[in-house]
Amino acid sequence: MTDPGYRTVELDGFEILVGRSARDNDHLSLKVARPRDFWLHAHGFAGSHVVVRHPEGTGDVPRHVIERAAELAAWHSKARGARGKISVHLCRAADVSKPRGSPVGQVRLRSFDTVKVYPKE
Repeated sequence: MTDPGYRTVELDGFEILVGRSARDNDHLSLKVARPRDFWLHAHGFAGSHVVVRHPEGTGDVPRHVIERAAELAAWHSKARGARGKISVHLCRAADVSKPRGSPVGQVRLRSFDTVKVYPKE
């Protein structure tokens, strides 16, 4: 079986997908993620793109699932060793785009919220 390029964590019926490399992040964010999925990334640090998939594809995701995904985004970034809380950007996957000519792994967010969490594996 081929490696999908991301790690999967399950929490209360939700899939949390964590990219492994810049190329995998592009694939995860732009091809695998569905428009209503949530997308997360540690602000200001190189690191994994994280996608939360809703089991039914629509509806709200509980706060504790978003916080866990944010912890994983912070952990799988250069912010891993930080002592304080890390800002993690959060948006719907539909708000993520790839600017023409941008480096692998770099995306643009149309709009986003920010959550602050401690990095946690």
